[in-house]
Amino acid sequence: MSAAEAEPGVMILAIVLLGYFMILLDTSIVVTGLPVMGEELGLTALHLSWVQNSYTLVFGGLLLLAARTGDLFGRRRMLLTGLTLFSVSSLLIGLAPSAGWLIGGRLLQGAGAAILAPTTLALITEHFPEGPARIRATSAYGAVAGIGAAAGMVLGGVFADLLSWRVGFLVNVPVGVHLAILALRALPGRDAAQPGHLDLPGAITSTLGVAFVLFGIVEASELGWGNPVVDGSLAAGVVLFAIFLLLERRAVQPLLPLSLFSSVQRNGALATRFLLVASVMSFFFFVTQLMQTGMGMSPLQAGLGFLPLSLVQFLFASVVPRLGRAGVSQRTLVVVGVLIMSGGMAWLAFATVGESYLLAVAGPMLLLGAGQGLAFGPLTGAAVSGARADEAGAASGLVNAVHQIGGTFGVGALSSLTVGVLGTGAAASAVVGRADLGFSVAAGLLLLGAVLALVCLNESRADDRPSGRRRFGRMRVGIASGERVGAEPIPEEEHDRPCRSRPW
Repeated sequence: MSAAEAEPGVMILAIVLLGYFMILLDTSIVVTGLPVMGEELGLTALHLSWVQNSYTLVFGGLLLLAARTGDLFGRRRMLLTGLTLFSVSSLLIGLAPSAGWLIGGRLLQGAGAAILAPTTLALITEHFPEGPARIRATSAYGAVAGIGAAAGMVLGGVFADLLSWRVGFLVNVPVGVHLAILALRALPGRDAAQPGHLDLPGAITSTLGVAFVLFGIVEASELGWGNPVVDGSLAAGVVLFAIFLLLERRAVQPLLPLSLFSSVQRNGALATRFLLVASVMSFFFFVTQLMQTGMGMSPLQAGLGFLPLSLVQFLFASVVPRLGRAGVSQRTLVVVGVLIMSGGMAWLAFATVGESYLLAVAGPMLLLGAGQGLAFGPLTGAAVSGARADEAGAASGLVNAVHQIGGTFGVGALSSLTVGVLGTGAAASAVVGRADLGFSVAAGLLLLGAVLALVCLNESRADDRPSGRRRFGRMRVGIASGERVGAEPIPEEEHDRPCRSRPW
């Protein structure tokens, strides 16, 4: 492939990775910046919780709807819309003089993120064919999925201590403008949009259903499980989502094609991702407290403490394509990676007050980084593999919805569990005790994820060609790993149908 031919692919991948990284960065950068925001703007505890929760609810609630709009209206158009919303909202947050302005900006930013996240992943499905190109792209995407959160913790601490928490948001403006310019150059001017209409009943029920579930999980960490508000929100969310699924069965152009759930591999990849992300996000929640309260580290020191995780994950993610070419299957990479992560999480569970950072945190982070680097990319590839071009957005939205709900569930459920078992004591020993229990439960969730991946994922090499039935002249030919394995005549009424390159 010539440099001229390769350049559009490189630019598209750069847009995908930078756009997704920008979302993840601001998701976690708020965590380390919240205390400083509160002091500067005079925010109450309720304000602080909604600075984070408003973003989470809008982001998660709109994911399925936003993903499908890319299929219907074109990815280029939706990418530019998402970049505009995210950049404008980042400017509003960076200049926010009050709580209302800040929370309003976060609501708008969540809407922009809900468009960007599935659109970026769908661009990989659309522009990188299954095989070596796809596995390279999904490996890079998976690496960003883990590194972005860790980098947000690092930069959040640096900005809060040395510059200003506002810098973390204002920097999105020039980045967003640059990405929009790249998108105008690299993506086709005429979107490959589908004719049709948006499934409005499905859009309403899915958005409200996911939002109610997320709200219940978020409030459970404050009010506790069993609280009427929590139980009512969760029940409403489940009922609405059940109605959504019933509507989708009859919809002509469903928001979420239920055929996506016919793949055992996709279902297993989504379930494993849910458990993995739940464990990882609870890890960030607990290890930040462990470092600052249990080890006496400053926000800047704690932020820099995540560097081993980011660096090792980047290193291991970069070798995944090579391992795929060497014949290592996606299933092997995911299972081994998740097991390594479980070992690192179990190691963290032995931390004590005042213990050395190198022994209690940095060592386990090396294992967590290695495991994430091996598992995230292949897990993403397995979840979108086999999706038709007209379902790429919906499949990408499903992956991102599981990612968002899994992370929220992990923090909400595990924080509530640890408080329920060990109480709300503020002493260092109590904080570390809750963290150790959280790490232990997360290790168990990761073990369950490894079992699911072992059972559900295919033992196929990362660079295998997809199997299927292709059409040659007037014969339908079975294809498996590039070999002709059988043929059958095409019915007379199909003779005039154009040939397609994708499997029948």
